[in-house]
Amino acid sequence: MASAPTPDRFVARTVTATAKIVVAGAFGVGKTTFVGSVSEVPPVHMEETITRASALVDDLARTPEKITTTVGVDFGRKHLSDDLVLYLFGTPGQARFSFLWQELIIGALGALVLVDPRDLDASHEILGLLEENGVPYAVAVNEFDGAPRHPLEEVHEALALEGHTPLTVCDARDRASCMQALIQLTEYLARLAHRLEPRP
Repeated sequence: MASAPTPDRFVARTVTATAKIVVAGAFGVGKTTFVGSVSEVPPVHMEETITRASALVDDLARTPEKITTTVGVDFGRKHLSDDLVLYLFGTPGQARFSFLWQELIIGALGALVLVDPRDLDASHEILGLLEENGVPYAVAVNEFDGAPRHPLEEVHEALALEGHTPLTVCDARDRASCMQALIQLTEYLARLAHRLEPRP
């Protein structure tokens, strides 16, 4: 884990480690909702109203009720334990903001990639970017109301994930299931860090 005392006066004095976690995924997959569900502070959202022009570019077929979209970053914070704080950075989903993805993954310990079960192929671009930049990640299928429920083995194969990549399901509106996805990611990152530690 990335260890550093934090100067944030609202963080518990017992905290000895912080980690930057990117919450990534395709357009409309639920990243803003996820960050809002788990953040212990009012999340920061950089959103704009979806205009007629952007509606011609962004596919709203699966999210017709969506009226805003992230154009910068979502930010939240969560104490995962007495000594560990996660800083969550939600990325915009549209490919035209890919230059922001590149900036946001700098310094990230890992990423949680949200996947829409109605359009698994939309996740390939961000998965490829994380792999190219060596950012470890876990995947969580966001279970939208009325969306198909694919067996996780089929999702794993469809996304061409490595055998060790964690894969789970969550509901971005539900804090408990979002927390389980974050815990799974951090446990995975801890195992990776342990493997990389130099032997005496």
